[in-house]
Amino acid sequence: MTTIQKVAIFGASGNFGTPITAALMSAGFDVTIITRVQSAATFPSGVPVIRTAYTVDELTKALAGQDAAVCVVGPSGIEHQAVMIDAAEAAGVKRFVVDDFGWGPDVRGLPEFKSVHAHRRAGWDHAKARAEANPGFTYTGITSGNPIDWALRRFPLMGFNISQCSAIIYDSGTEQFTGTTLEGIGQAVVGVLQHPDETANRFVKVRSIQTCQNELLEAFQSATGSQWNVERSSTKALLASGRSKFQAGVGGWVLELAVAQLFDEGEARCVVASSRGDSDADLLGVAEETPQEIVTRVLKSK
Repeated sequence: MTTIQKVAIFGASGNFGTPITAALMSAGFDVTIITRVQSAATFPSGVPVIRTAYTVDELTKALAGQDAAVCVVGPSGIEHQAVMIDAAEAAGVKRFVVDDFGWGPDVRGLPEFKSVHAHRRAGWDHAKARAEANPGFTYTGITSGNPIDWALRRFPLMGFNISQCSAIIYDSGTEQFTGTTLEGIGQAVVGVLQHPDETANRFVKVRSIQTCQNELLEAFQSATGSQWNVERSSTKALLASGRSKFQAGVGGWVLELAVAQLFDEGEARCVVASSRGDSDADLLGVAEETPQEIVTRVLKSK
């Protein structure tokens, strides 16, 4: 049976890296943070931090003695993932958690995201190839879908302006999607490393909730004790706007098309697992939550 205790993490200060690091520490893992020499990020006190060049030789030294490595870098860091994987294998790391934390290899994404997905898949394919060549090295991807509490707080375009108690409901508001809270994402990483044999060399699927805009609106109105101002829009309008920006090479298209993809009525593009039984949430200890619980999280941290 594989045992994992020492864990290195890349991207520890990011939106997902922060709760993942906290979850690993809380679960009793020995955590080491690896970051670039020029990084100005701050990290939790008492956690070892190795600042190093992102080359195979230097990262191999940094990863010496680690049982696992978790990659949760932002988009600009994805290009370094193959180097991290090669260094982890060279250092004798048993498990590499690849940078997914999104919609995974089976997503039916909009065509505008094809190059982004291919960029991410290159790292996943590299990890799979190294694991096939070396039985002592394994990988896991964690497909968690929409980071729901974080996204609701950060992106009013997702439909809910919390400060103004207003909402934009796209189409009928009934399109189902799955999401995982930041706490759930952190727990998913913990669960993978606590169950290394069951999660080896595959993508696991997790979810905290399956819901829709109408359910979330009802929960927000109930939690705030007020009737929200509701505007009606359509995914068709979002698609047209996002594609116009994409073709013109201007910013803003990613968010518009991501939201359109989320609520694309009748397509179920953003359902990681159609039921809890189809996910690995129970294995990994990720709790199922209600719209009311999600909304309470969001309002408490606004």
